[in-house]
Amino acid sequence: MSGNKSSGVRYGMVIDVDKCTGCMACSVACQQENNVSFREDETDKLRSITWLEVFYLDNGKPYPEHRKAYMPRPCQHCDSSHHPYPYPPCTFVCPVNATHRDEETGLVNHIPVRCIGCRYCISACSYHARYFNWWDPKWPEPMEEMLTPDVSTRMRGVVEKCTMCIHRLQRAKDRAYMDGRRELEEGEYVPACVESCPAKAMTFGNLLDSHSEVAKLAKSRNAFRLLEKLKTKPKVYYLSSQDWIRKLADNVV
Repeated sequence: MSGNKSSGVRYGMVIDVDKCTGCMACSVACQQENNVSFREDETDKLRSITWLEVFYLDNGKPYPEHRKAYMPRPCQHCDSSHHPYPYPPCTFVCPVNATHRDEETGLVNHIPVRCIGCRYCISACSYHARYFNWWDPKWPEPMEEMLTPDVSTRMRGVVEKCTMCIHRLQRAKDRAYMDGRRELEEGEYVPACVESCPAKAMTFGNLLDSHSEVAKLAKSRNAFRLLEKLKTKPKVYYLSSQDWIRKLADNVV
């Protein structure tokens, strides 16, 4: 692989923290769309799997200056690490190439059937966005009949993470091909979390398309990324007009 070459597409997301109500619809939609398993007792959060966690933030001040906010945190789909490693940290530590950045889309993918469960990628991820399967997936009846057919379930002993619903991208490409098109139009490929947000706090699209809504929002003066000092170049941006939220971006995870 060569570093950071681009096809003119870099899919990314902008999340408006000021609009987020913490309803968790994005997290639930993610779990359902991607067949993320759960256990009867989910109290042990060191063993649970949540591709899209919603963090609670507050400014630490007493009433009436007290303020709170919610911050959804999917995989950040980083573009690079410190020079001379022009890849996301999770990709170059994997000994079996089970995780890689797709040069055509910029999305960081993970191949569970290739994963050997060494968990190096979990250690390398700065955003705690990867999860290990401690148990074989199991759903109560009749939920097994309601699984998304485009997404394979993951077995015990492998890592998994947010894929930005890449199966939806393939579906959109198939439809475009049937229409005789090679390029996707804005809005044809949208992850489940973005589609489900009732507050319209999440925007998704091609960051390299200057006319796209996501590119315009990412260039806002209120835009920031988590742990930017690490220079991982996440493709998930956040928006907030509140200084205390932007300052917490270095500590939220």
